[in-house]
Amino acid sequence: MLDIEAPPPATADHHSLRRWVQRLLRSELPVLRETALALEDLRACEEEVDARTIADTLAGDPLMTLKILAHAAGLHPERRSADAETVTEALVLIGITPFFRAFGPQVTVEDRLVDRPQALAGLLQVLRRSHRAAQFALALAVQRMDHDAAVIHEAALLHDFAEMLLWLEEPAIALEIQRRQQADPGLRSPAIQRELLQAELADIGHALMQAWHLPQLLLRISDDRHADSAPVKNVLLAIRLARHSATGWDNPALPDDVRDIATLLGLGPGPTWQLLKDVDPV
Repeated sequence: MLDIEAPPPATADHHSLRRWVQRLLRSELPVLRETALALEDLRACEEEVDARTIADTLAGDPLMTLKILAHAAGLHPERRSADAETVTEALVLIGITPFFRAFGPQVTVEDRLVDRPQALAGLLQVLRRSHRAAQFALALAVQRMDHDAAVIHEAALLHDFAEMLLWLEEPAIALEIQRRQQADPGLRSPAIQRELLQAELADIGHALMQAWHLPQLLLRISDDRHADSAPVKNVLLAIRLARHSATGWDNPALPDDVRDIATLLGLGPGPTWQLLKDVDPV
């Protein structure tokens, strides 16, 4: 349940935020078809797999990652000091046999959107961006020698999951947001979201993470309002970079991204450019 004592984010209408969160909490999270198939392959050799093998196979899917973390958090909600902060830790907490018992055959994104090809394309675009952001975030965290690099990677992967859910639950609204942004690239997403949803997706996502009792460290790193924190800045810069480099390294916004990343890393612009292109040459 959503913590009713927590104050609503300043950017959201409190009642609209609650309505969206309650609605999304009632909806089953689908996963990618490849994830569902991989899960069944793992199930067939349950006696031979361990937590790391399962995590390495499934944790690239943000929606499956959320399901596993939320399930682990729900096992011992009173023990907040023992949060499982990564999928591997969550699987160790759950146990292999109980995991397969709890996670049967999964509903897939592709089946959910079988009649909405434009929505499926929009969702897959968000997923690709999230994967690239996670790659960049991990590279920056490793360069900074951050001990929480794995959680930073996870936070970047999950950062836009509320947008994924919008494509699944309200594809018409997601398509309208996309249409307006394409018509006016200078139009900021939060402004459109406030108009059409009466809330911002970032606030909806953060409230859902609270409702699922996800690990406090992940919540802190995922909270854009703490952008002065190095781990949060690490995630936000990786997401900016993934957005601006989606079609190549010639976007006019990229020099500013690289300057800010160079400042975070304490590197010069040249070595920073090279580091980023080595991570993902596009």
